[in-house]
Amino acid sequence: MTAETESVETHPSGRRSFLGLVTTAGVVTGAAACAIPFVQSLQPQDSAAAHLPVDVDISHLAPGQQMTAVWQSKPVFIIHRTPEDLNRLQDASLIALLRDPESDAHQQPDYTRNWHRSLVPEYGVYVGICTHLGCVPAYVKESTSGPAGGLYGCPCHGSRFDLAGRVFKGVPAPYNLPVPPHVMPSASIIRLGENPADKTFDFGSIEQI
Repeated sequence: MTAETESVETHPSGRRSFLGLVTTAGVVTGAAACAIPFVQSLQPQDSAAAHLPVDVDISHLAPGQQMTAVWQSKPVFIIHRTPEDLNRLQDASLIALLRDPESDAHQQPDYTRNWHRSLVPEYGVYVGICTHLGCVPAYVKESTSGPAGGLYGCPCHGSRFDLAGRVFKGVPAPYNLPVPPHVMPSASIIRLGENPADKTFDFGSIEQI
């Protein structure tokens, strides 16, 4: 019998401590084993189906509302902006608060590098992953903080984006929200993962997600 075994056998408190450590290690290991498939499920799948375009019906998306679709395992925000929202996006007092108001960083296709960062002004399409640490921002319809009106706020570390997905100054996120490749084959359908016929854009070429 070794000194280590004797210590465990002759001291009940030592036995309890040892068993507690074993139990804790088992729980942690089990939790990690459960977390791995969950994390992997968030990654884009290698199958051909995972890379097919996704059609999203926006016919019932009223002005001022947002919906979330899924493309390549990523949340994609689709927002129907109101005329007031569009006016705010062009307001000089809002633009002065933004880190990259002209979309100079490569976070979007060239065909959405405009003041509304979209194909048409009314509909914004953005990958809903904060460019700081990958949290999912929340859509806040109205904000009392300055001229932004509605915005996206990250609940983790306070990063904020306007309704064109443009990041504010003074927050942890370094880049605007990414814009995925998309096209509108009709007025009521947004097709994620496909570029307009005369355009090209590789989503893998963006600065950061």
